[in-house]
Amino acid sequence: MINRDTEILEKLEAELNLKALQIKSLLTITQAINENISKEGLYNMYQSFLSWEMGITRMVLFIQDEKAAWECVSTINFDENMVDLILPSVVGKNRLYTITKKDPASLSGFDIIIPVFHKKVPIAYSLIGGIKDKEDLYNKIQFITTITNIIAVAIENKRLFKQQLESQRLEKDMQLASEVQKMLIPQDIPESKDYQVDLVYKPHSDIGGDYIDFIKYNDDKFALCIADISGKGIAAALLMANFQATLRSLIYQYRDMETFVYALNESVFKVTKSDRFITFFIAEIDVKRKKMTYINAGHYPPLLYNGNEIVDLNKGTTVIGAFEKLPIIEETTIDIADDAMLLAFTDGLADIMNAKGEYFDEVKLKAFVDEYRQLDAKDFNAKLMETLLNYKGKKAYVDDIAILTCKLR
Repeated sequence: MINRDTEILEKLEAELNLKALQIKSLLTITQAINENISKEGLYNMYQSFLSWEMGITRMVLFIQDEKAAWECVSTINFDENMVDLILPSVVGKNRLYTITKKDPASLSGFDIIIPVFHKKVPIAYSLIGGIKDKEDLYNKIQFITTITNIIAVAIENKRLFKQQLESQRLEKDMQLASEVQKMLIPQDIPESKDYQVDLVYKPHSDIGGDYIDFIKYNDDKFALCIADISGKGIAAALLMANFQATLRSLIYQYRDMETFVYALNESVFKVTKSDRFITFFIAEIDVKRKKMTYINAGHYPPLLYNGNEIVDLNKGTTVIGAFEKLPIIEETTIDIADDAMLLAFTDGLADIMNAKGEYFDEVKLKAFVDEYRQLDAKDFNAKLMETLLNYKGKKAYVDDIAILTCKLR
């Protein structure tokens, strides 16, 4: 009877010691998490806990990284060259799994697989083997499972927090880029007794890739340009800022338009290395001489209402920045009538589609110009945007829209 009582006491004492160990381990890990210990620190704590506290002789911990790939982050007595061999047998287990002789030989030496899920998505797998003390095995496995879950979820929370910080930083960068980009688009173009210019800029997202500009040389002569930069986002905004600075610098150096466009292409190519390109249209208008000179560098052809006809301004050269040296550049000069109107735009306008899948194509745009050409530039653009809005209906804009309208009086 005494021996029986002694056995019961010893068993209770062992259980109490195990519980005390578990509480101490949980407290230590919880404090470490609260103190924002590094991932590597948590992995080392996990390894030490299993090896020294629980007597585990073999372990592999897999964590899913930012790219959804499985990474071996902590081991005990395991050859990491075996990772690719055992992963297919581990990934996919959706509950605590006991390894048997029927499982692949690569799992030999392991006893259990512990999966960890976050919102029904697996974020970690731990392979445990060689538990020295088999007494109270069930409780030990349950506690190992608990610790594994705490460690894996803590690592996942770190990843999500880092992702949130990066997202917030990106959002701030995008906001700053958007503000800078808006500063590059002329807001107020002074009117003249000889002409009126109006701009519309509607980016598809916060940051667009379209560019419009107005450069006044003197009371009688000015330049208009419009461009569409390949790509979107911060990279396009930075290229747009660089493009404007380059254009503004070169346009006063080279009054010959062909030489200016040639130099502009060389400067842009040094930045892009042909990874990006810019479609570009520029026109210089001399209201005193009633002349317009233009070059179209791969841009959607602007429309010129001139002397009761609508002309496509499609002559020039290829896109800017795609080639180190531009091929032949064709500069065109046109005599302009007193009531001429220039309409330049980016391809976001031509990409607008109605519910039937029909584009707002060149035919429709020319018909619109012919009908509303008598309006001044501001009213013309307002009517055009109203027409486009009604035409697309509930369909979303698919690209940035930039419109430049110039009326000669």
